Amino acid sequence: MTPPNGAQALWQTLAAHGVGTVFGYPGGAIMPVYDALTLFPDIRHILARHEQGAIHAAEGWAKVTGDLGVCLATSGPGATNLVTGLADAMMDSVPLLAITGNVARHLMGTDAFQEADITGITLPITKHNYVVQEADDLPRVVAEAIRIARSGRPGPVLVDIPKDVQLAAFSGEVHGPQAAPEAPAP
Repeated sequence: MTPPNGAQALWQTLAAHGVGTVFGYPGGAIMPVYDALTLFPDIRHILARHEQGAIHAAEGWAKVTGDLGVCLATSGPGATNLVTGLADAMMDSVPLLAITGNVARHLMGTDAFQEADITGITLPITKHNYVVQEADDLPRVVAEAIRIARSGRPGPVLVDIPKDVQLAAFSGEVHGPQAAPEAPAP
């Protein structure tokens, strides 16, 4: 099944990578992602009362389960409420994926309502961060973000998805994690 839009491709990619629990707090710029979540009943969403609670819950989840912690937040102040949790995950080497919504691409950099340069803000406290520019890039970017979060010294990675990318038609393919190459025979 090819998802019809970027938001559905995001959930299909997360499911293909074994993500079964996500923490978050909805808001305007991430609503297409929340709307698409209804199509993925096997992924459990735990609603926090605040974005900072969502990221700390995802961090605690990762510490307790040894799995990737995943959280969602909207743009602007919602995204900036993740900063303390991202810094903590970086210092504690916790594999974490933070997904934020943002204003549409044509509004980025215009001081639009609830716009913040979350990738610039979080650059020193994440292993890496992304702004996804095309819906078809979502599976690749999310897979790479998960790999980076889990590899080497684990840590947080942020993926920022403009609202128009979430709603854009998706024509790519979604794949699960690549199998590790087999070691050569001795």
